[in-house]
Amino acid sequence: MAPRAYWKGTLKLSLVSCPVALYPATTAAEKTRFHMINRETGNRLKQQMVDAETGDIVESDQKGRGYELRKGKYVEIEPEELEAVQIESNHIIDIESFVPSEEIDQRYLNHPYYIAPEGKAAIDAFAVIRDAMKDQDRVALAKIVLTNREHIIAIEPLGKGLLGTTLRFPYELRDEDPFFDDIKSPKITKDMVELAGHILHTKAAHFDPSKFKDDYETALKALVKRKASGKTIELPEREEKPSNVVSLMDALKQSLKGRGGKKTTSKSHARRATGRRRATRKTQRSTAPHRKAG
Repeated sequence: MAPRAYWKGTLKLSLVSCPVALYPATTAAEKTRFHMINRETGNRLKQQMVDAETGDIVESDQKGRGYELRKGKYVEIEPEELEAVQIESNHIIDIESFVPSEEIDQRYLNHPYYIAPEGKAAIDAFAVIRDAMKDQDRVALAKIVLTNREHIIAIEPLGKGLLGTTLRFPYELRDEDPFFDDIKSPKITKDMVELAGHILHTKAAHFDPSKFKDDYETALKALVKRKASGKTIELPEREEKPSNVVSLMDALKQSLKGRGGKKTTSKSHARRATGRRRATRKTQRSTAPHRKAG
């Protein structure tokens, strides 16, 4: 069965438009989830809203929404008042601009969606927009209304379709300075950096999400399976944590030894690696097409 569309509307690029559908690109359906149950009866528990001061159960017709002005002081907002400020969806994704993908700060990326043409008549216009974006190597920025809220969505080609990722607004991001200001700048020797660089080289790989293993999820499934079959759950003994290596240089050398590092000195290896990187960058600069922004 084909997945149900999360949103349907029109994708517009100037005067070119086509019907499209959005589908969530992620799912949590396979994750192991637990419900709260009554230990005595085995029945599932139901949550109820309780007044924080009186402890009384609040019925649904008495529930409202309030914004906390100060500690314990709320201003109540009526449903019709919320409706007055809600943005009505016109079901249009109107592309406003195109930007280089490398200029999008990864922290802004929020929820990904697959965008597909809706109906056979939409395929031609959809393909024109998609292929034009491939040729220009740009990411489209547009506005979209989802669940009564306006979002900025970044759109880029993905296979035969498009990938749309909603972006966070600047006020949703924390500034990094308070977290990094207290980080000192210690004096690190060149040998330490070269040793660390050699370790990085031994761990070099390509991005392959198929190798990602959720060990906790696997353990949860095994636990549930054993428990459901009536088997005893044996608690493993906690392993003692190894003592921290005091010397940073010793830690680097031991890490290199553990990876089966070759006898080649880290200094000569680092020089060769640096030379290769410089040569690669030089080649890329000479062969890369020159594009003007705009």
